[in-house]
Amino acid sequence: MTTETPRQYGRVMLKISGEALMGDQGYGLHPPTVARIASEVEAVQAMGVEVCMVIGGGNIFRGLQGSAQGMERTTADYMGMLATVMNALAMQSSLEARGLHCRVISAIRMDEVCEPYIRRRAIRHLEKKRIVIFAAGTGNPYFTTDTAATLRASEMNCEVIFKGTKVDGVYDKDPNKFPDAKRYETVSYDEALQKHLGVMDASAIALARDNKLPIIVFSLDAPGGFRSILEGRGISTRVHN
Repeated sequence: MTTETPRQYGRVMLKISGEALMGDQGYGLHPPTVARIASEVEAVQAMGVEVCMVIGGGNIFRGLQGSAQGMERTTADYMGMLATVMNALAMQSSLEARGLHCRVISAIRMDEVCEPYIRRRAIRHLEKKRIVIFAAGTGNPYFTTDTAATLRASEMNCEVIFKGTKVDGVYDKDPNKFPDAKRYETVSYDEALQKHLGVMDASAIALARDNKLPIIVFSLDAPGGFRSILEGRGISTRVHN
């Protein structure tokens, strides 16, 4: 088990994939899973931590897959961005059902359902202890939600990015396929890039490196996992200089 001195972060970014919201289904949203992740966020906010989130859209539509099937890439990517808005609204609903204040902020304007991205307004929401979910990626095709999470974390002056996955850190190969897979306690940005470790896409890792923004990869499937990492009790991999 990884044990380190608990570190009180003031503001963090939580990045999760759209697939994390599927539960055991093969597609779409699984409301009990969304509610469980909302409870993880609630537990961290109760520590006094300001939380912002980016959620992928792969449970509904993935731009790269659409492009691979013959769809024009830009159109496919915009469709993927719209999928992230749907996931963000589902998470907002679940958080608000727990009595938490939450705002969805979209990089693509759709004023009837969420706010447009204005940096100072988003920071003010965080200062007021509202959870902020950034949707629609960066608003541009050819950029992933990993890159969007790193960009927004940098703009919001977050101290760290938490990447919630189905495994408890970064491995040298897929631990679900190879029993002898080795988990890294820490790994440098350059090593993650050179070895194609799959932490995030290359653009996101390079942006995090340039802004000295550490990435902590942990399992979102473990109950209480998000809070335990902040308390120094959980298992994770830290990507940093």
